[in-house]
Amino acid sequence: MAPAPPRAAARIPSLTRRLVLWTLGALLVVWATFVGMAYLTGIEEADELTDGHLASVAALLLNLRPGETVDPADAIQRAPTPWLRAHDYQQSLKVVQWDADGRLLSHSGEAPLPPFDVPEGFATLHLGQKSTPWRSFSQWDGPRSRKVAVLLDMEERDDLAEDIAAQMVQPGLWLLPVVMLVLGFAVRRGLRPLYTLSHDVAALDVAGAGRLSTGETPREFESVVASINTLLDRQQEALVRERRLANEVAHELRTPLSSIVLQARALGGGLDGPAQAEALARIGQDALRAGHVLNQLLALARASRTRLHELEAEVDLAELARAVAADFAQAAWQHGAALGVAADVPVPVRGNAVLLDMALRNLVENALRHTPTGTRVEIQAGPLGAGGGWLQVCDDGRRAPDAVPAFRPLDAADDRARGAAHARAPVDSLHLGHEIIARVAEAHGGRFSEASAPPPFTTCYRVELRTAAGAGAPG
Repeated sequence: MAPAPPRAAARIPSLTRRLVLWTLGALLVVWATFVGMAYLTGIEEADELTDGHLASVAALLLNLRPGETVDPADAIQRAPTPWLRAHDYQQSLKVVQWDADGRLLSHSGEAPLPPFDVPEGFATLHLGQKSTPWRSFSQWDGPRSRKVAVLLDMEERDDLAEDIAAQMVQPGLWLLPVVMLVLGFAVRRGLRPLYTLSHDVAALDVAGAGRLSTGETPREFESVVASINTLLDRQQEALVRERRLANEVAHELRTPLSSIVLQARALGGGLDGPAQAEALARIGQDALRAGHVLNQLLALARASRTRLHELEAEVDLAELARAVAADFAQAAWQHGAALGVAADVPVPVRGNAVLLDMALRNLVENALRHTPTGTRVEIQAGPLGAGGGWLQVCDDGRRAPDAVPAFRPLDAADDRARGAAHARAPVDSLHLGHEIIARVAEAHGGRFSEASAPPPFTTCYRVELRTAAGAGAPG
């Protein structure tokens, strides 16, 4: 199957684009709210301005003595001002005065004549044949001998309101693109440390020993940089451990395989009866040793593939210790060692029974393989104070040469023969077995280490498991 093509660059989410779009979107919402409020405020202020103008003109006329009236046909019109808008000086302003009996005293402007009984104060009148709306303000003088009405065309009044509102909105509309450009530049400039960090991460060589620099890291990225450096350190430790393990495995396999090749060549060259039997026996031993290393590798791979969802069974470590001790009783007798169990109370934990059995078997097998004849080996188990439990295998294989062994086989000559054979046997892959046990412990949220040995033992290896029965798998 052909590999899937990489995603197009346009489909990859961009934090910069997302941040800019959200920022500009929020800016547009705030800007639109501001423009709308400015427009409504401009209209309201224009209405108040014209109403106040009407009331001021009426008050001014009422405080002047009435003089000779002028016929509207002979009235002098205001000088033309083509450079101003129609509403700049409110050219449609109309003033009408009546006496107490309703006789017209004066009439100026282009508005139709309003009725005498127009109510006092502000009102909206529809005058003329086309019923044009006019805004009016009418008021009597103190003795109620004269009444004044001031009128303004509503269309001109609305034009003035829209013009004032537009004057308030236009600066904001012209400034918006500039603000958006500056804001986009500021966002990209502010994200420069993130670009630098991304470039540094992309340039990292996980196979090398590189780390991210923390000298100029912003405070917000300190935890990210620290986490990445921690992962890199763990990666380097894992790589070193895997390389060392690979070297040890290669060494462990090279020796028996080379020996098998040499013995096979010797058999091909023709050997006498005893030499041929010895060569065949040596080939069998080397094959078993190579098979043991391969089994260890398979166990290591299985421990590495274990997932948390597989740690669901409840396992009694005390019962597991007794079962493993029973299985190794024959091997311990053949080795000339005493194998015991010290687990007085049940130790329930939640985990993978097969992996825990494999780890304990490795510990017991290592104790039997790498200790002299007459060694006392004991499997111990107990609960942890914070939940979980522990397993450990102790032996007294490092006791003084003149110390009395805890167990001596019945046949002393056979004991000496086993000791000599053990001294001549090549050292097995002890570190490989320990690596398997460590990974099993890690899968159960615990750890594996060498522990202080209680007397009379001299060596103890301990596995601590943090997955108590009834609790979930470790997170």
